[in-house]
Amino acid sequence: MTRRSALALFVLPATLRASDESSARGKLIQTADHVPALQTADGKMILLDGDDGTRSVLNDERLRGMDLEALGHFTSPGHLLVDPIYRRAMFVHKDGKRLFITYWCNVCYIRTYTPGNCRCCQKYTDLDLTENDAQ
Repeated sequence: MTRRSALALFVLPATLRASDESSARGKLIQTADHVPALQTADGKMILLDGDDGTRSVLNDERLRGMDLEALGHFTSPGHLLVDPIYRRAMFVHKDGKRLFITYWCNVCYIRTYTPGNCRCCQKYTDLDLTENDAQ
């Protein structure tokens, strides 16, 4: 096996995974069963699920009604499994900008990616939509 063919074994699976990526965008709502969903512009409803961190963001009442974009893959028609929270796969669109969803403690200056109490002072973190994820 040559180096080139060995390299192809690593590059090809990554290429295939990238092509499986899907996205959905719409107004974040909750169904009667308390399942987070997107109401698309054409009236379709896409149910959302993900890991624990992703679910906590999707269930944050402060995001309800916002224009949300989620990246992941469809497990069936109308069901999107959002990528894990560490992949930064959810965005809010506001005033023509694509914003990262972050949470901020203005007492300790700690930024997190899921809602909840600050690790330091235990204050409930504020929703902080940012243009740059590196903040």
